[in-house]
Amino acid sequence: MKASVLRRGLNLWPPFLFSGIHVATITDDYRHAHVELRMRPWNRNYVGTHFGGSLFAMTDPFWMLLTMKSLGGEYWVWDKAGEIEFVKPGRGTVHADFRLGEDVLDELRAATAGGEKALRWFDTDVIDASGEVVARVRKQLYVRRKPAHRETDGNGKNGQN
Repeated sequence: MKASVLRRGLNLWPPFLFSGIHVATITDDYRHAHVELRMRPWNRNYVGTHFGGSLFAMTDPFWMLLTMKSLGGEYWVWDKAGEIEFVKPGRGTVHADFRLGEDVLDELRAATAGGEKALRWFDTDVIDASGEVVARVRKQLYVRRKPAHRETDGNGKNGQN
């Protein structure tokens, strides 16, 4: 799937659309995403700041999506754990950037080359318009290389007698 199609789909996805979450960028190589959370009357909490759940939701799928798309179909990639630290109240439009380097992909490929699972943490700051950190989010991914498909003979056997 083209990154632009995924971006448009995420922007129309009801949990993002109705929360004020806007995916501004997903690069064609799936190595960078830029996401914004816009303040709207319907997504403010009682004291007029962003809901903590919305701050977490704006970061939720991106490490998994970028990693899955960058590694390709030979790997299982799942979110395993997540945590958030609220640093200061979020007001106005806040944003988060996700940058996936080739060094991280190489690390994951090496760690899973023999079929082992890899658990890796990714950190993301949610930033306000003045450049201050509103929240720090950590997501842990589970990555494992899928078993190789064994070649079969015409009878559905793997060539062994």
